Parts: sequence; C-alpha cells; structure tokens
Amino acid sequence: MDAAKHKGVVAWCRFLFTGILFPGTADADTRVRRLSLLLVLLLPAVLLYPTRGFHLLEPDEGRYAQIPKEMLQNGSWVVPTLQGEPYLDKPPLMYWLTALSYKVFGVTPEAARLVPALCVHLTILAVYLIGRRSVGERGALWAALLLSVAPGFVSVARLLLLDGLLVFCVTTSVLCGFEAVRTGTLKRGWWLAAALASGLGFLTKGPISEVLLFVPLWAYGFLMRREEPTPLPSGRGVGGVGFRWYLVFFGVVFAVNLPWYVAMYLREPQFLKHFFWEHNVMRFLQPFDHLQPIWYYVPLLLGGLLPGTLLLAAYFWKLLRGSAEDSASRSSAGGFWLLTGVWCVFFFSCSGSKLPTYILPAYPFLCLAVGEFVARTKWNTALRTRAMIGAMAAIMLMAHHVAVPWYARERSPYGNPEMVGRFVSDHNVAVVCFPRHCDSLAFYHDRSDMRYVRTKNVNQLMMDCHHRPRTVILFTHRDSFTGFKNTLPPSLEIVETTTFKRKGSGSLLDKFAGSTPWGLCDVAVVVPKYHVPPKDGAE
Repeated sequence: MDAAKHKGVVAWCRFLFTGILFPGTADADTRVRRLSLLLVLLLPAVLLYPTRGFHLLEPDEGRYAQIPKEMLQNGSWVVPTLQGEPYLDKPPLMYWLTALSYKVFGVTPEAARLVPALCVHLTILAVYLIGRRSVGERGALWAALLLSVAPGFVSVARLLLLDGLLVFCVTTSVLCGFEAVRTGTLKRGWWLAAALASGLGFLTKGPISEVLLFVPLWAYGFLMRREEPTPLPSGRGVGGVGFRWYLVFFGVVFAVNLPWYVAMYLREPQFLKHFFWEHNVMRFLQPFDHLQPIWYYVPLLLGGLLPGTLLLAAYFWKLLRGSAEDSASRSSAGGFWLLTGVWCVFFFSCSGSKLPTYILPAYPFLCLAVGEFVARTKWNTALRTRAMIGAMAAIMLMAHHVAVPWYARERSPYGNPEMVGRFVSDHNVAVVCFPRHCDSLAFYHDRSDMRYVRTKNVNQLMMDCHHRPRTVILFTHRDSFTGFKNTLPPSLEIVETTTFKRKGSGSLLDKFAGSTPWGLCDVAVVVPKYHVPPKDGAE
C-alpha cells in the first residue's frame, strides 16, 4: 500500500496499521506441542492450587465467601443474600459456582478459592490453545508463560473475587470473537462460542464483557478494511459481520441472562435500577467511591506484568523504531491483541471509580501481543528470557507459600481466633458491625445474622441496644469507636472493650501490613442500664 495514494485521516490510519506497524503475516505453525501443553498445565497449577487456605481478606473475600454459603444454606438460588439481607450489587454466576464447590468439597476457604483458581488456569489454557491460531504456537506459548508468572494477574485473580471469572469469560469471548472474523469470513461456531462466553460474563458482572469485546473488533475491522469502490452490501454490519449475526449474538446473551434477571426482578424490583444504573452507569460517569487519577493503572500494570514489562518495553521500542525488518515480523493479529489490551487499559482509566482488579482483563491480550514479539525475535532463543520466567516463578512460589499466608493472617479479622471468638461465637448474643461489614467473621463462625449499621443510622443502633440485654459491636473503622463513645447516652454503658490496633503504631510492619486487621479495629460490649424488652416482632 502506497501512502501517497491514500490521503485523508481514515486512509492514513489504515496504512499506518497495515502498512507500517503490522504488515507481516502470522506464524503458520499452530500445532499443539505436547511439551508446551504440559508446561502450560503444570506451571500455573503449581502456583494456583496448593496454597488456597489462607485467611479470608476483608472486605471482598469475606463477602464473596459468605453470600454463596447463605445461598446454599437457605436454598435461595435467585436472590443472593448477605447476612440475611438481599445483596443487589452483582449477578449470581460466581455465587452459584462457589456454592457448587462448597457442596462438593465443603464450606472452606480452599473450596471457595478453587473457583477463581480454575478460572485463572482456564484463561491461561485458552490463551495458548485458542491464541495459537492467530499468533502461532510459539507466540501463544510465550504468552501463556508470561501470563502464568505475571504477579498482578495470577496472584490477584486467584483471590475470591468476581474478577477471575470475569477475565476468563472476557478472554474466551474475545479469543473466539476474533477467530470468528479474523479471516474475513464469519465462522459461525466461533461466533456462537464468543456469544456464550460473553453472556456468562454478563451474568458475572454485567455488560462490561460486551464493551471489551466489540470495540476492538470494530476497530480492527475498520483498520483492516480496504477502500472499496462500492459501499458494503446490504445487511452487512459493523466489522463486516451481518446484522442478523449480531442479533444471534445478543439472542444468546439474552438467553443466558434473561431467566435469572426476570426472576430477580419479580422478587426484588429495585434490583435493575440499583445494578445497571448505580453500579454500572453512575459508577463510571459520576463515581462515588474508589476515586483515583487517570494514570492510576500505569504503575500497577508495569509492576503486575513483570517480567513481561521488560519485554513489553522492548516491543514498543521496536514498534516505534519503524525498521522494515522489524515490521515484517509483526502480524495484524498481534496488532489486534495490542489494540485490545490498550483498549482495556484506556476504558478503565477513563472511569473515575478504579480498583486494582479492574485492569485484569488487559493482561491476557497484552501477553499475546508480547508473546508474538518474543517468538519472532532473538528473545525466543535468549537464555535470559527463560531465566526471567523461571526466576519470577520461583519468587511467586515463595510468595504464595509464605508471604501471602503471613500477610493474610496479619490483615484478617480472624487472625486471632481466640481473641475475637469469645465475642462472636455465642449465637444468642447480637453482633453488629459498625460502620461496615465484617463478613469473614460471619463465615468462620457460621453466622448470617451479623447486621451492619451505617454511620448515619448510629442513633437507631443505640435505640436497638436498649432492647437487648447485651450487644457486641464490631467497629470496622479506626475512628468509629471514639465517635461512638462520645455520643453514647447515659442509659447505655460499655462493659468490655478490646482493640485490635497494634502497639507502636507507625512501625515498618504497620506500613506494610497495616496497624489493624482489614475490617476490624475495636470491639465493645454494650448493655443497657435499664433493659427495655423488645416490642412484638422487633429484633
């Protein structure tokens, strides 16, 4: 393609992508090699499965362990509950899978974390088995190995969060979607597989899976489209996929999701507005928590992708240098994976509400782009490439067996079972969390009655304390106990207190592990001076 013959912004963008940055052809060797497959099976397994029993971390792991536990106990598979109250923030697929794991392996942290660990492993296998079709077997192998030892991916996505399952659904959907359109002729089986994975992603965390799939597919179709003398034939949609096949795609997504969403709406009509509007649209446009600057994910990604970060830097250096010899080794498929990874980073960076786990879907796609680069350059045979992956695997193995369990014990409210157990183990005594949940204690002590009270409802909390002979209050913010004491009425008294704050605040240990456990700072036992029996029907 001659740049002089293609004037205009659109033509130049296409020439830049296909003629300068990614003019090469993909590696034709896509055979699955037994040794490669064995490595992709064993390396992630060693890092993921043996160390799943460390203490649950607050707030997310405690919450996502407790919800499926209540679902299994109550037989309520439609409406998720947390401490007996409907939990409307997220769809139920992760809860269903965790409850199934509980049923098979018992209600333990190991069983709960089996689900995200399997999702991480399946994601790595999908990168290798499906990714090899577009970037070749060698590139897909390097991508899978880099993903297997990326600490920001494996160490985080294996935690009991929704993100590991979401990443598996998104990665599979994009891999299958790209295979469906990569050759220019729609492959219907791959398209339907992409739709199914996308639908499961919707059932995990909402419509984010569709956003991360279609934008890069459309952008790739736009950049790869050659200038045609006549318009597209009637019935052709964006990216060259017929409109009816988009209808089929969303038909599959709706078939996967509608039964639960309709059942949920019939039982909890406020769910649709709460989930779609408040937790998707408003959290993106007008965030109300987790506020971070636009560059927030850059250092997280650079650290979390190691040692791939070093290879990514070399990749960008070659990309910007513009050598004809270097360009010939970069295929349009590798360009798609880079485009998709950059899109994930850009999309989540534009959101005002940010958490480190949001960026996890970018890792598989960036690794595929870097994997092709490694396979087709001198890095493929360099000893230092293997040394970097081996060294990071050893570091992660040590971290997963030693550092993570220690850190979890230090940060968990259950880190001192005897100390906290004497307050919450008696099911006849009311336990209240103020002003946030402390669900891991409920999980470990088999309770689903540990209500939590917000700061704005502290007066109601004090009124309720008058109707109970004894109330245990778990203070989950470092200053909440002080504020509570200062507003305590004369008719109530605190008969026992315990603090979980470490002595010698400000030490190096505090800076690394925190001065208190995550989600528990102080405990107080409150009794009324004059007990008032509860009214009929009251707690």
